[in-house]
Amino acid sequence: MLRIFIIGASGFLGQALFKELNPYFDVFGTYFTSQKSYNSNRRYYQWNVESEPLTPILNDIKPDIVITSFKGAFPAQVEAYQELISYVVRHRKKLMFISTSNVFDAFTNYPSYEYDKTLSGSIYGRFLIKIENALLRLPNAYYNILRLPMVFGKTSPRLQEILKLHKLNEAIDVFPKVIINATTEKKICQQMHYIINQSLQGVFHLGSTDVIHHKDLIEDICEVNVLEDPIFRNNYQSNLDRYLALLPKHNKLPDNYQISIQDVIKSSKIL
Repeated sequence: MLRIFIIGASGFLGQALFKELNPYFDVFGTYFTSQKSYNSNRRYYQWNVESEPLTPILNDIKPDIVITSFKGAFPAQVEAYQELISYVVRHRKKLMFISTSNVFDAFTNYPSYEYDKTLSGSIYGRFLIKIENALLRLPNAYYNILRLPMVFGKTSPRLQEILKLHKLNEAIDVFPKVIINATTEKKICQQMHYIINQSLQGVFHLGSTDVIHHKDLIEDICEVNVLEDPIFRNNYQSNLDRYLALLPKHNKLPDNYQISIQDVIKSSKIL
């Protein structure tokens, strides 16, 4: 049985991945904040990216696949990824790196595909590119780069923030000129499960197959949740449409592993 190690298993996406993969694989994970449910579970290791090395945990678990879904100061994350790359190369294992559309945030005129040149104007995007480039120098069998767009769903932090702002009668930020695609945590988990089962290699864009203006998506999500008179704050960076969308071209998954914007909206309905 494959042994899978999820770094950041206590986070929103990490929890969903653990739940999806645990019935089928030998799954372990890390958590940051001490909680009784994790402290008593031998499959979870408490780990602080800022102060603790990963190598002792890796040597203890000996995972076949490492999935990264953790946060922290960028210099500390870089050190952690150096340890991970050293591990997968030394033991001929695989690292599944969860990246985002930020690696393309300097491009505005068109959607981005798996093997397009990356370019970012943001600190976060440049950090992601640094990790991606380190992985792209490895043999294909040693890594996956999984780029995500905005993630929604019933329990997603983005939806919770929208509901919270509406309840407080505060403005919800929207970007009328930004064209995006989106997904849900459930679909990401299904897609990653498939990639693992099929031993697929390379870069994947795990977003909806269609696109929408950011403001339209947020309005539709508010409407499906019957939020009365939501307040929107329009943010404009340009008078022209700007793409921040990830579309698959080279590494397409089967149709039943795809998702549409309408699916995302339906999956973001609380009741």
